[in-house]
Amino acid sequence: MPENLEQKQTERRAQLYALLGDLPARDRPISGEVVALEERETHVLQTLMLDLNGIEPVPAYFSLPRGGSRPLPVVLYNHAHGGGHDIGKEEFVRGRPAIVNPPYAETLARRGIAGFCTDTWNFGERRGRTEFELYTEMLWKGQILWGMMIYDSIRAIDYLATRPELDMSRLGTMGLSMGSTMSWWLAALDTRVKVCIDLCCLTDFHTLIETRHLDGHGLYYFVPSLLKHFTTADINALIAPRPHLSLAGNYDRLTPPAGLERIDRELREVYGALGVPERWRLRRWDIGHYETRAMRHEILQFLETYL
Repeated sequence: MPENLEQKQTERRAQLYALLGDLPARDRPISGEVVALEERETHVLQTLMLDLNGIEPVPAYFSLPRGGSRPLPVVLYNHAHGGGHDIGKEEFVRGRPAIVNPPYAETLARRGIAGFCTDTWNFGERRGRTEFELYTEMLWKGQILWGMMIYDSIRAIDYLATRPELDMSRLGTMGLSMGSTMSWWLAALDTRVKVCIDLCCLTDFHTLIETRHLDGHGLYYFVPSLLKHFTTADINALIAPRPHLSLAGNYDRLTPPAGLERIDRELREVYGALGVPERWRLRRWDIGHYETRAMRHEILQFLETYL
């Protein structure tokens, strides 16, 4: 990548991160403790309790494939919203109706890939408040819910970097819906992510306004002043030239087709200019907001190629 472009991306990442509110220090100490261990057919599942932010504990699952050579590639899996705050990291190990079976902990393990998933703010074991309550309380404190979610995800990568079983040069991130949005934001902000895969939430902000579907997204989604500085394509351009696969449904109201076309057009130009057009791929089907077998096939091929 040209040096001037790399410097510009670094400056834009700093600008994007600065929009995320008053975040804890990036260099504060973090730690983790294994609180449960479960032997499964394809992997060993560790339940962790992490200190990532100094405010509240972060429960997580860490799946280590049986056998295979170390160090392992790893995927940071980001769970969905799903309209239910009780889901959280359980999606990674148990699945849910919008996700094809088997769940990703098992799917990744069968391919010799470790997996990691936390309960993000207000989900799973961290639930107990309404989204409105948490969002507004944070606003009063100068914090932004999405910023605090992003912060925890970045610190989760810091934690993974302490695990000797892992090859951090082979780190991917993926997720569906809210997890999709987290995947492309995280990859845009943290260059340690080498592969990004998002399902059903590559949403062009401006098209979402034009089609009047803003209410399809939760409060967590909204970052003050973001549109003064960034479009969706601008954020995703910060992932280039790293491999990025996006999968979407043409009937999904959260990702209006005109917006997908706009993003695709701009990212094709970005990746083409860098000489790696094959590393950006948008695949669309005539479906709604869920994963299909065809999507799962695309994902596994992409991981095999790039991770």
